[in-house]
Amino acid sequence: MRKVYYIYNPQTRTYDRIYPTMRQRVQSYLRRLFVGMGLGAGSFILLLWIFGSPSEKDLRVENSRLLAQYNILSTRLDEALDVMQHLQQRDDNLYRVIMQADPVSDELRNASYGKTNRYEELMDMANKNLVINTTQKMDLLARRVYIQSKSFDEVVNLCKRNDEMLACIPAIQPVSNKNLKQTASGYGTRIDPIYKTVKFHAGMDFSADIGTPVYVTGNGKVVKAGWEGLYGNCILIDHGFGYVTRYAHLSKIKVRVGQKVVRGEVIGEVGSTGKSTGPHLHYEVHVKGQVVNPVNYYFMDLSADDYDKMIQIAANHGKVFD
Repeated sequence: MRKVYYIYNPQTRTYDRIYPTMRQRVQSYLRRLFVGMGLGAGSFILLLWIFGSPSEKDLRVENSRLLAQYNILSTRLDEALDVMQHLQQRDDNLYRVIMQADPVSDELRNASYGKTNRYEELMDMANKNLVINTTQKMDLLARRVYIQSKSFDEVVNLCKRNDEMLACIPAIQPVSNKNLKQTASGYGTRIDPIYKTVKFHAGMDFSADIGTPVYVTGNGKVVKAGWEGLYGNCILIDHGFGYVTRYAHLSKIKVRVGQKVVRGEVIGEVGSTGKSTGPHLHYEVHVKGQVVNPVNYYFMDLSADDYDKMIQIAANHGKVFD
């Protein structure tokens, strides 16, 4: 129903009807229109703020699902890293020990990507800490899997070379000593026979007559054959795989530098050259640059009882000849 407007006329004391102009009518219509539109827009915005749009609801649900998946993935990555840790320990403490290989260093296994901006693009994400942490775990797992794969390849190659390695490892006594009577002094701290001071003895001494054959204890290659200071006439054999043996104070040398030798082959004769107080063979075993106790490398020509007896003799101070 159309509204009718009146105005009071004090002169006539009556109400006179007002007829608005076209301009007033248009302004009135526009004012009502804008007010209605404003109320409608405000109501719509309020409803969206309270209840959200269907697309926003879908996005919230999807985001919630993604967050749950990231948490599950993070947990599974932790489990995978634990499994990888067990594999690494087995590799270092079993496989590589059997093959006498050095363990893979922690620095190599856990090497990071340094100070690169690898995760910078993830910093703007809503759950950046979870996403970055999960991505870092993925990168760490990938790195460890790669390193472990390379380690297993190396172990496989060592297994293939196992027969060759067993033939090269020093495994017999360097002189004929089945009754163990030639064992004079073992490895360790001893009294120097000349200077009468405490000195570290880096090998084992075998007393024997001059001219007694000296045998190479494993397959290898002669890298030194000649005079070497206090050692006198000396032979150095490189067996490969980190093993080197020294035979000192010889009276005769029967091999030359560069010659390949086979375990049990005669390479020289016992003597008393260099710093020596009597005929004997001084024998050393070096593993990866470190001198070790030779008593651990006679397992091929001694029984269990003889080996135990040899250890007891070697542990005794005995008589040092050099």
